[in-house]
Amino acid sequence: MQFGIDKIDFYTPNQCLDLVALAHARQVDPNKYLIGIGQKQMAVAPLDQDIVSMAANAAAQLLTPLDQAALGLLIVGTESGVDQSKASALFVHDLLDLHPNMRTLEIKEACYGATAGLQLALDFVRQHPTQKALVIASDIARYGLNSPGEVTQGAGAVAMLVSAEPQILALEEQSVYASQSTWDFWRPNYSTESFAQGKYSEEVYLSMFADLWQQASAQKLTQVDELAALLFHIPFSKMGRKALRTLETKIQPQAYQRLTKRFEASIQYGQIVGNIYTGSLYLSLISLLENDMNLQAGERIGLFSYGSGSEAELFFGTLQPDFKSQLKSAAHQALLANRTSLTMSEYEEQFKQSLVTDGSKQVVDVSDVAVRHRLTGIKGHQRQYQ
Repeated sequence: MQFGIDKIDFYTPNQCLDLVALAHARQVDPNKYLIGIGQKQMAVAPLDQDIVSMAANAAAQLLTPLDQAALGLLIVGTESGVDQSKASALFVHDLLDLHPNMRTLEIKEACYGATAGLQLALDFVRQHPTQKALVIASDIARYGLNSPGEVTQGAGAVAMLVSAEPQILALEEQSVYASQSTWDFWRPNYSTESFAQGKYSEEVYLSMFADLWQQASAQKLTQVDELAALLFHIPFSKMGRKALRTLETKIQPQAYQRLTKRFEASIQYGQIVGNIYTGSLYLSLISLLENDMNLQAGERIGLFSYGSGSEAELFFGTLQPDFKSQLKSAAHQALLANRTSLTMSEYEEQFKQSLVTDGSKQVVDVSDVAVRHRLTGIKGHQRQYQ
């Protein structure tokens, strides 16, 4: 029996900022953003879209009544949690009106959190093959205005249904992983914005990828001649490109060309959504499946997950016979194409907006009347959702 990703979907807010406009406003060459980091636009989350509402919006169209009845586990991986105690997954559980007899939790380990959730979900369905698990990655990447990290912001959520005999990607049980304590990226409890040592973070990312690739090769897991694509955690597309380039002298030219071509398809959505932390790797998966028409059932894919601080994993899966029928290419492309492009003044004004922190009542304006789930405000220290 096989286990893996049965269904997958994503949501991103209905507004974005063009990075050429950001470059002009910050008085830098636009190519520093377009080529130097490899990004074009970034999603901007309005105040009524937090990680809970985005998670619920990503999952809303994913679950049939039969899926809901079979759920035994709900996990939200995020580094943008809304409460120090209560799991964001419980808010999502309520918004999706799921049955009570399931385990519901939140996992945090920077951008690795959703992969940790996915692996836990796989263990769960292997032990309970008649049940399913819902794993959601939801994050808002936020840095300061005029900060070095400003251009690598973004917002969005990816929802994955994990089951036995999956329709999209059967994941292999064997993988390689590693952990080490670093200070490449972090956000203290007292800060609403993250801190990062960009060059050092890149060094840790590349080092951990190189080590895991070597381990996987020693265990004969890479098998590049049979590897159709290699996906990366992409806070910005240049990071994944640099990791892929480390293989140029290690594998056959034909294999490297194949992986490079597939990499270009995998970054198309991320280049215009931006950094969504825990969801970045899985947005790459969706982008690959929906933008590379030559992928075939039975082909094998590698996935490299990285979370600052730091933890990484390299794992593998095989595309299933019916995977193309489960994709939502038209809906996703419409979602991205129909976003409102903000002016710099609109973006900066929204960036400065915040929720109250003293428990007073706050009503949040509606940003998109068509969206199903949203944050409506704060009352008595409690977030209110619709």
